[in-house]
Amino acid sequence: MDRRELLAATGALTAVALAGCIQNSDSDDEDPGTDDEDPGTDDEVPSTDPEKNPEIPEDELQTLARDNAAFATNLYWELRADTDENVFFSPYSISVALAMVYAGAEGETATEMEETLQFTAGEDVHPAFATLQHALAARETIENPEADDEDDTVDAFKLRVANALWGQEGTEFAADYLTLTEEYYGAGIADADFAGDSDGERERINDWVADQTEDRIDDLLPEGSITAETVLVLTNAIYFLASWQSEFDPDYTEEGPFETLEGSESTAQFMSQSLRTGYADVDGAEAVELRYVGGEVSMVLVLPEDGRFEEFESDFDADRLFDIFDDLSDYRGELFLPKFEIETEFQLSEPLQELGMTRSFGGDADFGGMYEGDGTGSWIDEVYHDAFVSVDEEGTEAAAATAVTMPVDEPSSWGELRFDRPFLFCIRDRPTDSVLFLGRVTDPA
Repeated sequence: MDRRELLAATGALTAVALAGCIQNSDSDDEDPGTDDEDPGTDDEVPSTDPEKNPEIPEDELQTLARDNAAFATNLYWELRADTDENVFFSPYSISVALAMVYAGAEGETATEMEETLQFTAGEDVHPAFATLQHALAARETIENPEADDEDDTVDAFKLRVANALWGQEGTEFAADYLTLTEEYYGAGIADADFAGDSDGERERINDWVADQTEDRIDDLLPEGSITAETVLVLTNAIYFLASWQSEFDPDYTEEGPFETLEGSESTAQFMSQSLRTGYADVDGAEAVELRYVGGEVSMVLVLPEDGRFEEFESDFDADRLFDIFDDLSDYRGELFLPKFEIETEFQLSEPLQELGMTRSFGGDADFGGMYEGDGTGSWIDEVYHDAFVSVDEEGTEAAAATAVTMPVDEPSSWGELRFDRPFLFCIRDRPTDSVLFLGRVTDPA
C-alpha cells in the first residue's frame, strides 16, 4: 500500500519538525459523553477526545506551545550530547505522558516536574492540553484546495493520538485522578496483571502501541521493563501521515553528496523543486517552511551556514525557534532536500534527572494523588520513548510513543519472625480499630 492509499484509509496526521509532534485524536471515535459515574477499570482501553473542552484563551495556548518548545530544546540538548548521530523525538508525546503522571504528583515531586517540563501554568496545564486537542480535532477534515466543488473535501490529516493507563488489578487508584486523566486526556484505564503475567502484559501494551502507530513503533517496552512490582504504566502514542501541499516530482530526485558533521562525505537522494513558500534569512542560518495538504500544518527546516552548525546549535532554544517562525515570509526559490528516514529509541530517566526531575525517580517521590487513602509508595522507574520519521517526495510519515513505568514500593523485610514462645493476639475491625477479640497463647499444644 503506497502513501496515497494509506492516506485514504487512515487519514493524514500531523507533526511539526523541531518543535515536536502535536496532540489530537480521531474524530471518528464516539463522544464519551458526560457520564457522571466515576471512571472504572476495563479490559479494553478507550482512547477518545477529552470529555472537557475548557476553551482557554489563545494567549494561554501560545504559552503552552512556548513552554513545550522550551522543554523540547532542553531535552534535545540532553539527547544529542556526546553523539554525532541523527536525533528525532516527540517532546509533545513525552510531555503528554508525563503530564498524566504530574496529575498525581504532590509536594516537591510536583514542583520539580513543573520546572523540568516547563509547566509554567501549573495544574492549569491539563485544561490547556484538552483545549489544544479539541482545537486540532476541528481541522481533521479540510477543504481540498484543488477541488472545483466547494463541497468536495479531503481528509487532510487525522491526528491519531491515544493515551491510556494500565493499572495493576486490585490497586485502589484515586477516583479524582482517573476522572482528570479521562476528562482532559481521553485516557481510559485497563486492568493489568503485572504481578502474575508481567511479560504478557508488556506484550499487550506493545501490541496496543503498534496498533495505534501503524506498526511503526512495535516494541516500545523492552524485555524486563515490566516486573511483578509494576503497579502502573502510562502510555501515549502518536501517528502522523501527510502529503506535501506541493509534492516533489520523483523524476527530479538525484543522487548527491552530503557533508556530515564529522566533515566526511556521504551520498543522499536529493529531492528538488521550485516553489513559493515561507523563508527566513536569520543570523547564521536560513530556514524554509514546507506545508502539508490543507496548509495549517508544516515542517520548518533550518540550515546553518556552512561550517557553523555547532555554533548555531549551541544557541538553539525555544526563543530562537519562535523567532524563526516569526521571520518566515513569502519567497520563491529552488529547494534541494534529501530524503531521509530515522528511527530512535530512548530511555529518558537519566536525561530527565539531568534536567532537574530527580525526586520522581526515587524513594522520595510523592505520587499520593494517584491512589486512595495514604497512597502507595510509587515512583517512576523509567520513561521509554521510540520515534520514527520518513520524508520523501510525497510527504511525511511519523510516529512516536512514550511509556512511563511505575513500580510499587516493596516493603522492608523483617527477616524471619518465629512465634515459638508465648505471644498476644487480637482480632480488630480495621476501619474503626474496634478490638473484637483479645487473647494470648502460652502453649499452642
